Amino acid sequence: MSFPHRPLALALVLAFAGAAHAAEQKDAIELKRIEVSESTLRMPQSQGALPTTITVITAEDLRQQLAINPDLSDAIGNLLPSFAPSTQKLSSRGQTLRGRNPLYMIDGVPQSSPLRNGSRDAYTIDPAMIERIEIVEGSNAMQGLGAAGGIINIITKQAPKQDGVHQEVTTNASAPTRGGNGLGYGASYLLAARSGAFDLVAGAAWRQRGMYSDAKGRLIGVDGTQGDLMDSVSTDGFAKFGYDVAGGRHLQLTVNRFDLQGNGDYTAVPGDMTANLPTTSVRGKQPGDAPRNRVLTSSLDYRDPALADGELRAQLYHQKNRELFGGGTFGTFQDPAYGPGLLFDQSQNVSTKDGARLSWAKRGLLDGTLTVLAGADGYRDRTYQELTHTGRHWVPSSTYTGWAPFLQAEYWPLQTLSLSGGLRREHGTLKVPTFRTLAAYGGVTVQGGSPSFSKTLPNLGAVWYLTDRLNLFASYAEGYTLPDVGRVLRAINKPGQNVASFLDLKPVVSDNREAGVEYAGDRAGARVSYYVSRSRLGSVLVFDAPNQVYNVMRQRTAISGWEARAHWQPLAGSRFDASFAINRGRSDRNGDGRIDSDLDGANIAPNRLNLSWTQRWNDAWSSYLQVSHAYSRDFATLGRRSAHFDGYSTADAYLKWHTGSAGDWTLGVQNLGNTQYINYVSQTVGDDDSYFAGRGRVVSLTWQQVF
Repeated sequence: MSFPHRPLALALVLAFAGAAHAAEQKDAIELKRIEVSESTLRMPQSQGALPTTITVITAEDLRQQLAINPDLSDAIGNLLPSFAPSTQKLSSRGQTLRGRNPLYMIDGVPQSSPLRNGSRDAYTIDPAMIERIEIVEGSNAMQGLGAAGGIINIITKQAPKQDGVHQEVTTNASAPTRGGNGLGYGASYLLAARSGAFDLVAGAAWRQRGMYSDAKGRLIGVDGTQGDLMDSVSTDGFAKFGYDVAGGRHLQLTVNRFDLQGNGDYTAVPGDMTANLPTTSVRGKQPGDAPRNRVLTSSLDYRDPALADGELRAQLYHQKNRELFGGGTFGTFQDPAYGPGLLFDQSQNVSTKDGARLSWAKRGLLDGTLTVLAGADGYRDRTYQELTHTGRHWVPSSTYTGWAPFLQAEYWPLQTLSLSGGLRREHGTLKVPTFRTLAAYGGVTVQGGSPSFSKTLPNLGAVWYLTDRLNLFASYAEGYTLPDVGRVLRAINKPGQNVASFLDLKPVVSDNREAGVEYAGDRAGARVSYYVSRSRLGSVLVFDAPNQVYNVMRQRTAISGWEARAHWQPLAGSRFDASFAINRGRSDRNGDGRIDSDLDGANIAPNRLNLSWTQRWNDAWSSYLQVSHAYSRDFATLGRRSAHFDGYSTADAYLKWHTGSAGDWTLGVQNLGNTQYINYVSQTVGDDDSYFAGRGRVVSLTWQQVF
């Protein structure tokens, strides 16, 4: 690495530790914590901090990011340095969290599809419907299947606490400063109301996205295979109905329908990686149907705060998504049975998830020092991938059924020491029928089966409060997921294989060890942590350029990194934030049992520094400036250099005018310096067809009225 990462981390620790010891000591510890909902952590609100890295993207954080760019992946990346940079496409492939795929959720309902990961998890709801986002970093099993890299739980808009009506109208328009066809615009409306025992939140959003241009004014290439945000239209309908039953009990029904449809009016012109010429676009109708995303998420939640002296929470959920990908005459789709020549086809993932979650928590045991949580989850995921033009199944209809009892506890043996721990016992069965692979894989018949898996997943953690401002923390947790079953099954090309004994279908069990120090002062704060995550049988994506697809390789993996954050408020109305992450990932590429190769850009984020300045000048004017730098890196496979990332820096800003009765007007600028760069994934694992540049300077104007 070209920068002294360990001295920087140690300097942050020592600086804030020194400030803490210099601060006035108090007789009693005043515990400070981040507020995280029970749909994320499952445990009731704790009285102290948490022994792992948790980020809460607040409503104000979201407003700042969406005033610059209404892309949720960009927003998360700008605020979370260990999250890989956005590809600015419909696909979130390569956007790992601490080197592994995170589990996306909406109010606790899973959005990720581990049976066949189409990498569309980040685009299942419009940002206008989001109250905040809670992120737990690192492998864990507190939500069950899928959180290999952590949890990204999207919390939707909430009803007012008092009787009344709250309305919010937002409109937005954006355009590049160079290049044409880039006009985008959208609008959203939100109603939140409460009357007695009833509450309601309802909203609708519509967005039309134009084409994006790079810093030189060239139209950025559309991703006609994986899907693109450019040249698309999205709609969202959201409703949440709540009813307060006697005794503080609450029943709530939530439904969200999100659709994003490409227009298909542009096609890509391949770039040239060796000449550093990016992929561009020209007007022309895409063959077949343009890529799209259609997602329905619904849940029924019930809470009883006083059942058997404890708190009961229950949830039933249903989620269905259809992910249509762009078509082509790829070699994978060719089949002599359909005649000679180039056969055109395109694929679609169809996934249906149903589940039930039940938990009961008891506080105040052992003179108020112990809280316990017990519960069980059950779920079923049915997924297949079809070729829509010929009716063939690329991935057979596969069903994963699982259930998991769990027990969690938090204990305070001392006023300054918090201990937490728990166990989750996962039981799962994968049912796959006998199927025949596509002709490109030899048309082999694979014997179906129903392999079962069981695993006990522990977690342990501790927080020690040295003073009322300074604490040390450490934790260990195991995560549990599947290795993208669809990619594994569809690529079988050897006859005589049996699903029941196929090694590549075994679950990925990954651990996360983390330790750090945190300081929370009146005007300043900092947090530094170091983590290590390992998996004996990991899951790594490998790019197949001729067919524009990723295949799965099962490899031993080892991931580690540093993460440091700090903030400072020198004056009222002023705030400076800094975050820095170092991510390192290695795997056993040749299967000899030794870690020998770097994880590439599809599997690990770059080292990254994020800086921001928030300023409220007076009651009418405020501003925001952020800078992000992704550091350059070389990648090596089996001792040989296999890829290189140049690194780049970008800056964004906005100026907001608070008018009161006439609403808030915000002028936002993305890529303020109009930096020309190739996105991270394209530089490290792309080819000439997917050598995509990042957006050049984009100016947007947002108006919002709350009444």
